[in-house]
Amino acid sequence: MKKDEKIFGFEKNIFFLSLVSFFTDVSSEMIYPLLPIFLTSVLGAGAAFVGLVEGVAESTSSLLKLFSGWLSDRLNRRKTLVAIGYTLSSLMRPLIAAATAGWHVLIVRFLDRTGKGIRTAPRDALIADCCDACDRGRAFGFNRAMDHAGAVAGPLIAFFLLHFVTTSYRTVFWLAFIPAVIAVLVVLFAVEEKENITDCKPIPLKLTLKPYDRNFKFFIFTILLFTLGNSSDAFLILRAKEAGVSIALIPILWMVLHIVKMSSSLPGGIISDRMGRRKTIISGWLIYSVVYFGFAYAGSRYQIWLLFALYGIFFGLTEGAEKAFVADLVPAEIRGSAYGIYNFIIGIGALPSSVVMGILWQKFGAQTAFLFGALLALVSSFLLTTLIRNTR
Repeated sequence: MKKDEKIFGFEKNIFFLSLVSFFTDVSSEMIYPLLPIFLTSVLGAGAAFVGLVEGVAESTSSLLKLFSGWLSDRLNRRKTLVAIGYTLSSLMRPLIAAATAGWHVLIVRFLDRTGKGIRTAPRDALIADCCDACDRGRAFGFNRAMDHAGAVAGPLIAFFLLHFVTTSYRTVFWLAFIPAVIAVLVVLFAVEEKENITDCKPIPLKLTLKPYDRNFKFFIFTILLFTLGNSSDAFLILRAKEAGVSIALIPILWMVLHIVKMSSSLPGGIISDRMGRRKTIISGWLIYSVVYFGFAYAGSRYQIWLLFALYGIFFGLTEGAEKAFVADLVPAEIRGSAYGIYNFIIGIGALPSSVVMGILWQKFGAQTAFLFGALLALVSSFLLTTLIRNTR
């Protein structure tokens, strides 16, 4: 692939991988906003089980994220693992429509996230391989913007189907298979392997941070701490329902969130290129803390809508910046492994964060649960400010 081949100002692989993210999220977000309601209202599960489903699904896939990143370094190839991961998720996701018990959803979500675990680190490394250091924030910001554009289209399609075509959640879940197949076809036929990523020998697969410098280690530590307070967004949906948002409007609320994510992701990435990754990430984490404090005390529908919109800005400032920061902190020959560790840490923190959120909610109420997440975000912001100073 020639480096100067570009589409809309982006290198071809970055554009097509972002298109894949778009169609994948169309499929995923036709399902995800309805899933906690499907679990609780149709299958009779409780809030703690919702947290268990989301936590187990993310955490069990985190080991594969670690392995797949390392394997992409070892093989000096990324695309094969990306294709396998997207294919597995696409085949599994619509099977939620056939679930008749909560544990069925748990298994399907696990397999879906397994596919994500296989593809995520190699995909992020492939994006980083295809752009210059000064443009990484923009590249990852565009990828996240396209991802969120799909997350806008998905709930909108679900809303249209539920209002004008069917009242069955299961029918919507089955139809989510169509954009998932399109995503796989784009991976297979449009994304190209980037040959000769590096001539250096990658590190052995070990659960160790020894090959990395102190900045990367401290960054991973603060990411873990923040993730422990960053529970599944399924709880935000339950909070919205509790505050009086109608079930029919839940997909639209979810769409508004992703419109803000989409609109702020590319600017957020560009800001991180110019202002610096650390400052951009800290700004996002502080917004997250404000949002969770807001959810703790919100009592009306308009407050929920405003908080969801503000929550989207948090994503815009942090998602692209964090991924670009990983590439800034490590050399190219272990970049896939570094993304594996980064995604592993986020995944391994997902289980306790969602389970704790569910337990706090059931035992002490939603206010206590959201305050816990807000306080951890504040502590994480302070540590990132003090521990990481000089970077590449």
